[in-house]
Amino acid sequence: MYRGFNLKIPNELNESRLLTIGKGILKITNECVKESLDSYLLDSGSLDGNKIIENWFPEFKSHIFLSHSHKDEEKAIIIAGMLYDKFNILTFIDSTVWGYSNELLKKIDNKYCLQSNGEIYDYDKRNYSTAHVHLMLSTALNKMMDSSECLFFLNSPNSISTSTEINQRTNSPWIFSEIATSKIIRKQTPQRLKRETRLFSAKDLVIMNESEQIRFSVEYDLELSHLTELNNYDLQRWINTQASSPENALDNLYNQHKINPKFLL
Repeated sequence: MYRGFNLKIPNELNESRLLTIGKGILKITNECVKESLDSYLLDSGSLDGNKIIENWFPEFKSHIFLSHSHKDEEKAIIIAGMLYDKFNILTFIDSTVWGYSNELLKKIDNKYCLQSNGEIYDYDKRNYSTAHVHLMLSTALNKMMDSSECLFFLNSPNSISTSTEINQRTNSPWIFSEIATSKIIRKQTPQRLKRETRLFSAKDLVIMNESEQIRFSVEYDLELSHLTELNNYDLQRWINTQASSPENALDNLYNQHKINPKFLL
């Protein structure tokens, strides 16, 4: 990951043509191979976690990792459609992968975690399976963030529970977790931008999507000052530029915000 942007755009964003294009992008990201769990069994009788990650949460080459609230999924799809329509930029929408985790977890729980009566899950076994699936998901998302050039955080009332100039908070443990991860994830300057480039320690954002089924409320402090703000005017200004490739389009975005690798510390 090279740079992160704090994307603030109007809630009324709605464009049926771009939504259709965005849904086409989802087909690329949703090509998961959902095999029977028996196919993941090792000789020891354990499940092959690496194979499950590879098949259920596959990686694909994307230019932008778009993190957002589950409630903003349609808006995220429209943004993905807009960027592909204009610049051929491929956007990875994190909720499309997050959604598979519940499906996988249900398969595992139904096979391994039911009590003898076949009607109720064993509490301890269920906690154990949930921990494994969430760690698989976290690993897959972190790999996608690492390989994507940019991260866009879709900042909306759905992702931020409390918003002021000084303090922003979220109810999402996934969003909080990704922010923490962003502080240690490697920063990579694209080869085309390397000149007299030095390593930098910008606190970039890494986001995970939140669970729809949260049963109690917990808030986490969010530090977003390290993200370059991208409002609706900035987005439209960028969209109106001409670019010969997705990489050239991203360079236009960096230049628009005076992001120069020579000055990164």
